[in-house]
Amino acid sequence: MPMHRLGNRKRAWRVSGTHVDLRGDAGGAPSAREGAEIAALPQRLTLDLARTAIVVVDMQNDFCAPGGWLDSIGVDTSPLLAPVEPLNRLLPALRAAGVPVVWLNWGNRPDRLNLSPSVLHVYNPDGASVGIGDPLPANGSRVLEKGSWGAALVDGLRPEPEDVRVDKYRMSGFWDTPLDSILRNLDIRTLLFAGVNLDQCVMHTLQDAGCLGYDVVLLADCCATSSPAYCAEGAIYNIKQCYGFVAESAELAAALEAGLREVEQR
Repeated sequence: MPMHRLGNRKRAWRVSGTHVDLRGDAGGAPSAREGAEIAALPQRLTLDLARTAIVVVDMQNDFCAPGGWLDSIGVDTSPLLAPVEPLNRLLPALRAAGVPVVWLNWGNRPDRLNLSPSVLHVYNPDGASVGIGDPLPANGSRVLEKGSWGAALVDGLRPEPEDVRVDKYRMSGFWDTPLDSILRNLDIRTLLFAGVNLDQCVMHTLQDAGCLGYDVVLLADCCATSSPAYCAEGAIYNIKQCYGFVAESAELAAALEAGLREVEQR
């Protein structure tokens, strides 16, 4: 099927009804150092690895761990640990391919001066409950506060020193943070998204990324939510309909590992 150029003279995709090549004017099959071709919806994708990063959203104790904030208000957090295993398989392959790993977690100021009442209300709807910055009754950790146990990554995930950490203060990780500046300084154009909650902070950050001009790819098996199933279904529908692409991490990991073997054999 013929590929058509979509974009401008400085930046373009090559697209057909079944395939999107994010490398722009590069032709043919990607080399191991250049890209990875994977199944995705609504079309098959060729990634430009040199300009790709993964953003892992809110895989932190207050959302995912027993004893965290969500657990303290009666939410079953066990489904939110589902991304840990696929991420631990995928992230080493991404790092080996030179793809930056960005950990994007809530990490609020102790004085909460940059948070409006509308943000605080989400976590403390009656004003008398345990909300952002308040100590958890069980362990005293201050909810979603920078440096607290609740803001730390969950046990089981294995960050590396070269990974990038960004604190966020809204559902979207682009508001009031250096995330956009960091990504542009790294010359990133394509963002892979993982983490929790798929229909909330992952979705909001992904939407803003698309509005800022990034190519966006949701890795569905690396995401989870504590919301009803229809919320995740709606988010996935809208991502592939309006914002970008939906893929699975297993195929990407396999493509990256095959590429690494190709490089080693040369």
